[in-house]
Amino acid sequence: MVKTIGNPFTWIAGAIAGTGRGVGAVAESLGSEVTEPPRTRHITRADVREALKRGYADFTKFRSDVLFLVAIYPVIGIVLAYMAFDQALVPMIFPLAAGFCLLGPVAAVGLYEMSRQHESSEDVSWGSALSSLRARNVGPVVVLGLYLLGIFILWMFAAYMIYSWTLGPAAPDSAVTFLNDVFATPAGWAMILLGIGVGAVFAAIVLVISLVSFPMLIDRNAGVPVAVATSLKVARQSPTAVAMWGFMVAGLMVIGSAPLFIGLMIILPWLGHATWHLYRAAVPREEGAGARQEDHGA
Repeated sequence: MVKTIGNPFTWIAGAIAGTGRGVGAVAESLGSEVTEPPRTRHITRADVREALKRGYADFTKFRSDVLFLVAIYPVIGIVLAYMAFDQALVPMIFPLAAGFCLLGPVAAVGLYEMSRQHESSEDVSWGSALSSLRARNVGPVVVLGLYLLGIFILWMFAAYMIYSWTLGPAAPDSAVTFLNDVFATPAGWAMILLGIGVGAVFAAIVLVISLVSFPMLIDRNAGVPVAVATSLKVARQSPTAVAMWGFMVAGLMVIGSAPLFIGLMIILPWLGHATWHLYRAAVPREEGAGARQEDHGA
């Protein structure tokens, strides 16, 4: 019998089986004090460069804490890549690596909080960042993260179908054979072009949804609809700067993923902090606009 590569649902479903059960536990924290998108401003390419500059400054300032905070990210990448090899899922390794870009905004939630605390002249550490996420804003963050997880699953399924239509459905004999088929056959190049095109659509969707939504959920008592609407509003106001940001994020993530995902230990915290500063440039702070209130025993 011809052996085919496994449907990605069979090995992704197990990892997320318990995730949905947690939605009910945080449902009561989904209320929003912000009922409409706040005032936003047009951002430019200069703002993107400044956000990257400030993000790198935050990264170098908190490097030891940040590296510890995100160490699990490349570890998960290595483990999943090994699972792909072990389960004859060699064709899914690149889509898996590319898919990490879709989940990056979720992985960087703690980094947004660290930059927020630093901006507020608070003591900054990974412990205080994680403890702050147990406040009422955790519910919307989890729900929006589940939406991105759903997009990630759809991307993996799309990648599986693209492989099946081009080089598949049979599994390759080896990684070397697969690479030769990819780069030396018309079907392989068709898979590359289709994958890039479809992947770009998924990346663009995540970009406009999460551009400022996660930092906003950390910063303000806003629900998911308002945060996403604000992100879409910023994308409409500043399409050139947002496109520039998207290309830079994609390029840096590719660079960070190349050496077995280890480079993400630098790229991810840098981009995480930079995302906070881009959010702050696009959504300026306003007194009385539903900004997050900290608990100080009052």
